[in-house]
Amino acid sequence: MSNAIECQIGSTILAVRQGDITKQHTEAIVNAANSGLRGGGGVDGAIHRAAGPIIDEECREYVRAHGPLPPGKAMWTHAGNLSAQYVIHTVGPIYKNERESAPVLASAYRESLRLADELGVKSVSFPAISTGVYRYPLEAAADVALRTIADYLRGQTGLELVQVVCFTAQAFAAFRTTLTNLQQAGHC
Repeated sequence: MSNAIECQIGSTILAVRQGDITKQHTEAIVNAANSGLRGGGGVDGAIHRAAGPIIDEECREYVRAHGPLPPGKAMWTHAGNLSAQYVIHTVGPIYKNERESAPVLASAYRESLRLADELGVKSVSFPAISTGVYRYPLEAAADVALRTIADYLRGQTGLELVQVVCFTAQAFAAFRTTLTNLQQAGHC
């Protein structure tokens, strides 16, 4: 079975693929950050390590000037040693229940897309935000993520490629199934 699936929404390709987000060749990558922007474990730690010290310096500067980044919000730094130009940092919710967590997760995706448009990039790669140590159930997270992205892409955007890069086969399967369901329902 293929490790990628895509669909077209307007002039934008929405893709789901399995891989390492730090190895993607998009203009921006999204980091599933913590509020202190300190480079923790999982995708956050991997991005900070791959990018080198510039991300840590710019994140510390942001927190000194603005305080912690609230869940559902986004900010950007340069990408250092990554092939991307920018890293968009967003904080997803620590999963409690769908009613409380879904709006915050949707906001994290929407704010990251808005910031990508503000930066003028044409391509952006997302991880499966909040599905690691923040314990968001994969199927529910995939539904919120892909519906939010698809809704955003139906509006005014300069983005040509938006992809969700799933590190594990389990995450990829959940996101692939959700994108297939969206295609079958005529959402892309």
